[in-house]
Amino acid sequence: MTTKVGRAAAGAALLVAMFVPGQAVATPERPPTAAAAPKALTLVLDGSSFSLRDAFAVLSGRPVTAQLAATVPATMNQTRQGALAALANQRVYGWNQALGPLKDRPLSPEQAEQFQRNVLRSHAAGVGEPLPDNVAKLALILKANQMARGTYGVRPEVPQRLLSMVNAGVIPRMPQIGSLGTGDLQPQAAAGLAAAGENAPVRYLGREGPASEILPQAGLPRDFVFQAGEALPIISGSTVVAAVLMNAVYRATTLADQAEGAFALFMEATRAEKGSLDARTHKERHIPEQDAVATRLRAMVAGSGWMTEEGRKRLDPVNYEPRIQDAVSVRAAPHILAGLRHALAETRRALVREANSSTSNPLVFLRGDGQGYEFVMGGNWDASIMGHLADTLNAEITDVGVLSQELSGRLLSPKWSYGLPANLAGGTVGLNSGMVQVQTVAAALVPEMQVRATPAGTLSRPVKDGQEDHNTMAMASVRNLQQNLDRLGVVLAVQYMMAAQGIDLIAPKMEGLPLGPVTRSLHAEIRQHITPLSDDRYMTPDLERAVWLVRNRRLVPAAAAA
Repeated sequence: MTTKVGRAAAGAALLVAMFVPGQAVATPERPPTAAAAPKALTLVLDGSSFSLRDAFAVLSGRPVTAQLAATVPATMNQTRQGALAALANQRVYGWNQALGPLKDRPLSPEQAEQFQRNVLRSHAAGVGEPLPDNVAKLALILKANQMARGTYGVRPEVPQRLLSMVNAGVIPRMPQIGSLGTGDLQPQAAAGLAAAGENAPVRYLGREGPASEILPQAGLPRDFVFQAGEALPIISGSTVVAAVLMNAVYRATTLADQAEGAFALFMEATRAEKGSLDARTHKERHIPEQDAVATRLRAMVAGSGWMTEEGRKRLDPVNYEPRIQDAVSVRAAPHILAGLRHALAETRRALVREANSSTSNPLVFLRGDGQGYEFVMGGNWDASIMGHLADTLNAEITDVGVLSQELSGRLLSPKWSYGLPANLAGGTVGLNSGMVQVQTVAAALVPEMQVRATPAGTLSRPVKDGQEDHNTMAMASVRNLQQNLDRLGVVLAVQYMMAAQGIDLIAPKMEGLPLGPVTRSLHAEIRQHITPLSDDRYMTPDLERAVWLVRNRRLVPAAAAA
């Protein structure tokens, strides 16, 4: 069995930025073989069948073309005509009435077109780093898919305009700071301004410029006119939160895989008891994710001679006493790691539902008597559930980080590691300090993770003259989660690097005893890029290579891949 290699991006992607601004990850000594170009994917959007597999294809950088299903334009046109007719007898927020605290101000039909552009201009007030290109692309696809349901009252030309930008490779610059999770007003307004052909910045072929200049260069008409009621559905709803959370799930799933691999390598280095993985124990807890984690871990260390009584005796046969059981961090690890898997499963279900739902305000429905359409105003844009799921996922991510840091800390102690050299020093201990400061990197990051795991969803505050008096803060939740995923990648890299060192330090005494098939493969992958530590040396490049391996999914164990 082998690790999942060949997945890293080629060329420029070899220099991956760490989460610390300005700090780069060293290029590995042996660059990976470039993978074949991924097959292009065509997404057909009908408002009800978008999947996480589709989302992950976009997020992975796979070439994607998106289009509306053949039946969608007719449905949208019918709803549009019904919506316009309903305006004769109904005052409607964002259509013939102003927005927010000004909702009681009427708009004349002559003002409708200018109002759409003004809405996008006034709401495009976000700041900070923009969404990554693939996340911004996914947000536009999600918005188009939700519009395809035919409940927003917009023309089919609106989602088609968004998809034409996606297909041409024109990505709006969507700042991350400003959204309260009460709709994605600021980032989506920036996208709407770009779609309208104003001077809002977009990225195209690796460069950034105003949409008014870039759109024609990409073969698209410069101008697009939003008609009555079409600006509000652009900014209403929480598609940016959904896109960022989908990206977090995509990243967290791979980190969960690698956390299991790092734990298996730790078990080998400390010659842990296999009893904590016994299938009977885990079946009795009735948690499917825990059972699955234990099953994968058993596959990773299957046939290990290190994790046996013989393996545990090898370091000090004269003074050996049976261990009885390992520390809590070892015995409970399958349950702790299962918590992350459980949170991921819950979040996946919510995101599929979100992608295929009507999340704007107002919505347009056929009247119960079938006689025309009516507007219904509500709060479907609210992102509370996604925000709380992000907070929960962040707590689980942080707990895995705490566990990883605790395990790497155990490796430094001869007592806690059952005989590994102090500090994992490769030469003379004392003369050489080993990996003590490598482990400190993980210890420094865990408090940052714990602070960022505070649930932002409990921190609502009123804005806009009390009209928006409860806000989900879901954008803060998903931003905190993304930052902690960056940190977890470094913490796991520390654990991998130290566990591999522990294995190398005692390998001469373990001669004739095999590692498990997957742990052997993980160790070999690490050693293709990082040599074992003998006498002390400059450690930053080693750790940066370890981070690169984690970030580029090179340490996903084969048992998790299966």
